[in-house]
Amino acid sequence: MTDGAETKRETERKYEAPEGTAVPDLTTVRGVAAVRDEGVTELDAVYHDTPDLRLAADSLTLRRRTGGEDAGWHLKFPVASGIRDEIRAPLSDSLPGALAGLLRSRVRDRTVVPVVRLRTSRHVRRLTAEDGTPLAELSVDTVHAEHLPTGARTSWTEIEVELADDADETVLDAVGRHLKKAGIHPSKAPSKLARALEDTGARPAGGQAAAPAPCPAGTAGHAVLAYVREQADALVALDPAVRRDLPDAVHRMRVASRRLRSALKTYRKVLDRTVTDPLGDELKWLAGELGRARDLEVLEARLHAALDALPPEQTIGPVRARLRTWRAARDREARRHVLDALDSDRHLALLGRLDALLADPPLLPGAKKKAAEVLPKAIRRDHRRLSHRIDRALALDPGHERDLALHEARKAAKRARYAGDAAVPTLGKPARRYAKRVKAVQTCLGEHQDAVVARGALLDLADEAHAAGETAFTWGVLHAREGAAAQARQQELPALWRRASARRIRAALGR
Repeated sequence: MTDGAETKRETERKYEAPEGTAVPDLTTVRGVAAVRDEGVTELDAVYHDTPDLRLAADSLTLRRRTGGEDAGWHLKFPVASGIRDEIRAPLSDSLPGALAGLLRSRVRDRTVVPVVRLRTSRHVRRLTAEDGTPLAELSVDTVHAEHLPTGARTSWTEIEVELADDADETVLDAVGRHLKKAGIHPSKAPSKLARALEDTGARPAGGQAAAPAPCPAGTAGHAVLAYVREQADALVALDPAVRRDLPDAVHRMRVASRRLRSALKTYRKVLDRTVTDPLGDELKWLAGELGRARDLEVLEARLHAALDALPPEQTIGPVRARLRTWRAARDREARRHVLDALDSDRHLALLGRLDALLADPPLLPGAKKKAAEVLPKAIRRDHRRLSHRIDRALALDPGHERDLALHEARKAAKRARYAGDAAVPTLGKPARRYAKRVKAVQTCLGEHQDAVVARGALLDLADEAHAAGETAFTWGVLHAREGAAAQARQQELPALWRRASARRIRAALGR
């Protein structure tokens, strides 16, 4: 992270601790040799959120805390049950820029304000193994909470057991069993903030009564809007993951943008295209900006794998160093493009337009029809589109024009597959089977395109190597191999397409 921020993975369990609860002897827990009393620390934390509690609705917490060893700003993202990533920034009067960026997709143009103050007396006990290795930290927290906008107050006591770095999670299981025997049970609240909001009568947006659905369950409008909402939510949730450069985050965000754009095109009998087409253009822009980084990532992995597969006698010269240099220059530029896109007003406007679409969807008469009737027709329409593109590509002679045509077929295959995926909640197994068959076609076409792109990159690498006085032999060998790989994918395509186009597969979707 930038601006002095750092990330810590936090794995913990919370327990109810009614007044008078005594912590049992934990030295009898398997693996725990000693329990050291660390005394009491006073903590004062002010939790920030938008006035409508957008962060709390998504189970995010942002606080400014004083007291203790980790005073500063803390932003927590849920990872799994009982596991969160805590991103820390130094103590300051205003929200650090590193954390503000991570909140941008959710906060938008709103201001984060203080919403809850928690003053906690924390009595810490440190659990260690026989060799002194830290296992966990058990805290008895007496909490006094105030909901700042209303002045409502509440208090409670809870027990928190946090796993030490590099310790095995079975320690938490063992301590939990021991606490249960002593009558101490898991907390119903996932966090102190959640409990404070619950006890003071505040509710995040996600906890309020939902607005009536614009379309009844079972209709095409209901099915399509549910899918659109899922992908729009993914764009918001993945924004901070991309900023943090988490594995696969760019790829997943790009896929969400493509799925969303495909859905708006595929289900044009449900949502008015005069409204959704301009939105699709913005989604195409976002996918393109994300694609710079993702395509480079895929290409580098492919070239490294190709080098690994070469016999030693064909690996001549400083080829791996050359590949690293080639990637580093492009990686910086691609990363900059991604972050510039996410920080742009254009991206915020896109997210706002998606919110508006879902709040007031431009429904057509087809939205009121049964999903089981409308969705199969849309899938078959996309299937015909894919069929035309594959037939055209396979009719061309091998070469550049066929490569371009196969790339266009790949785009159509993605759209057809996404149409099948979107219909799975409605059509079940037939849609899942269809999507799986089309995915195989898409994968084949994707591998063909990867080979085409790799050949272009290998020519660049060969030119750079030659200019630096290095031999280009290895890059030439790899270029030939990629040509053979592209030809092999073309030979596989007809059989995969026949499987995806089988009459029984399409007929099972309904008429």
